[in-house]
Amino acid sequence: MNASNVWKADLYDDKLHYVSRFGKSIVGLLHSQKGERILDLGCGTGDLSYEISKSGALVTGMDSSDEMIAKAREKYPSIPFFIGDGETFRTNEKYDAVFSNAALHWMKNAEKVVESIEQALLPDGRFVAEFGGKGNVQTVIWGITEVLGQEYGVDAAKRNPWYFPSIGEYSALLEKCGLNVTYAHHFLRPTVLPDGEKGLYHWLAGFADDFFPEFSEGEKMVLYGKIKDKIEPYLWKDGVWEADYSRIQIIAVKAS
Repeated sequence: MNASNVWKADLYDDKLHYVSRFGKSIVGLLHSQKGERILDLGCGTGDLSYEISKSGALVTGMDSSDEMIAKAREKYPSIPFFIGDGETFRTNEKYDAVFSNAALHWMKNAEKVVESIEQALLPDGRFVAEFGGKGNVQTVIWGITEVLGQEYGVDAAKRNPWYFPSIGEYSALLEKCGLNVTYAHHFLRPTVLPDGEKGLYHWLAGFADDFFPEFSEGEKMVLYGKIKDKIEPYLWKDGVWEADYSRIQIIAVKAS
C-alpha cells in the first residue's frame, strides 16, 4: 500500500482484523494449488498469505508499510515478505497468480499498478483481487468532508487517499494492460466495526490518517467526535457501527 497513511500493525490486527476475515472469501476464488508461485500484493500483516500457503502454494507477501511487513515476518517466519510499492515494483520472479485483498484502493495510480501486476505474471497467469468499489464508505467520507470543510476550511477531497472505481472503469484498465477479465462482481457489504461505540474511532485511526496530517492525537479525538455526530443517524445501528462498504471482486488472466 503506498498512500501516506500511517499503518499501525497492532491496531490493525487487534481492532481491524475483519479485513483479513472477509478476505478469506477471495482466497477461495484464488483456488491456489500446491507448488504454484503466488504474490500477495498489499499483504498487510500476512494473515491471508498464510491462508494461501496452506494449499502448498509458494507465497511471497509484499506491502509498502515497514511496520506491516515487520509484523508479518514475526507472525509467519516461514513465508518470505518484502517491502515494495504496488505502483512501481518490478520482479525477476514470475508468478502463477497475483492476489490482493483490501489494498488496491490505496494505490491511486491504478494503471501503474496493473502494469506491475501484468509484468509479474506468467503467461496465462491469473490476477485475483477484492478492493473498495464505487461508493465505498461514502457516508464516512461525507462526514469527514463536512467536518473538515465547515469547521476548519479544509478541502477533504484533495486529501482523499482512495481509488474506488466501478467495474467498468477497472475492467477497461485491466484489458488495456493485457489482462482479460473472466469474473467481476460489485456488491454492498455493510460491515460491523468491532468494539461498540469505539469502532468508528478505531476505523478512523487505522485508515483515515491522510485526512488529518496537521492535527495532534488529542485534536483528532475531537474531530472524530464531530464526525461521529454527523454520521451516527446513518451508520449507528442497534449498538454497533455498520460501515457502508462496497466491494469489487475481480479475476483476470494474462494473455498467453
